Amino acid sequence: MPQSATDRPGAPPLETTGASQADPPGARLLGAASGPKRCTASWPAPARVRTLITLRDGGASRGPWGRADGSAGGWNLGARCGDDREAVIENRRRLRDLLPSDPIWLDQIHAAAVLDADALGTAPAMSPDPPAAAGTADAAVATRAATVLAVLTADCLPVLICDRAASVVGIAHAGWRGLAAGVVENTLAAMRGKLGGRGAGEGGWLAWLGPAISQAAFEVGDDVLQAFADPDPGAAEHFSRGRAPGKWQADLFGLARRRLAACGVNEVFGGGWCTVSDAARLYSFRRDRQTGRMASLIWLD
Repeated sequence: MPQSATDRPGAPPLETTGASQADPPGARLLGAASGPKRCTASWPAPARVRTLITLRDGGASRGPWGRADGSAGGWNLGARCGDDREAVIENRRRLRDLLPSDPIWLDQIHAAAVLDADALGTAPAMSPDPPAAAGTADAAVATRAATVLAVLTADCLPVLICDRAASVVGIAHAGWRGLAAGVVENTLAAMRGKLGGRGAGEGGWLAWLGPAISQAAFEVGDDVLQAFADPDPGAAEHFSRGRAPGKWQADLFGLARRRLAACGVNEVFGGGWCTVSDAARLYSFRRDRQTGRMASLIWLD
């Protein structure tokens, strides 16, 4: 194993929190006490850049897709995680009421392809069915106003990116496989391509890291460490030794920041909001196995 991987045994204890009215790490809560719960990224993006991150409460789902106690009221946006189809239709309708247009849903496969949403014309009609996906990709970019980019997550990391001139936005679904495969790098390359190959111009790039599994909860094997550290030995600093031989605790937020920095994105906000530990507000596949999905969205006004 790379010598720079932290040799610390185990990871900090993980605690599951109850409901809280406090703003989560790197985000600001929106909305009234009733209705769909959601937040926005807390970052110094231009006013024209809009974001929305859905939370667990405020929809029509129940059971594993419902509230933390299994009661009705979960806001699951995922169409292929076992939830009732009619509940997902209603949940997506409630989301649509908060947006300027239908979101561009992706058929996410934990890879690194990027969709140019500007090339689609209009977004596909709102539907929970998989055929409504605009394409097989794990990231998307756009320059056109009111083109709503979206990714679904339940432990993987949503990465939202814009330039300070508010001329282009991008979003990436960054699980460890996609991150190792270059989904962040590909997203930035596509965004630069939208600007004619030039950089972000005056002010540079901004990125925001949404809720994802934390290092304390993310135990992985040697294969994950090698996927990052073999091509980039310095990435091993984002792994600490796990509780069992051949196991490591991976810092997905740190790995994403490292990849962003290598692409010239040094202003990175958010990060640290753990899906596993916040059962009241967030779905987590690692914690619950059968569960719903949150949506992270970005668009230009």
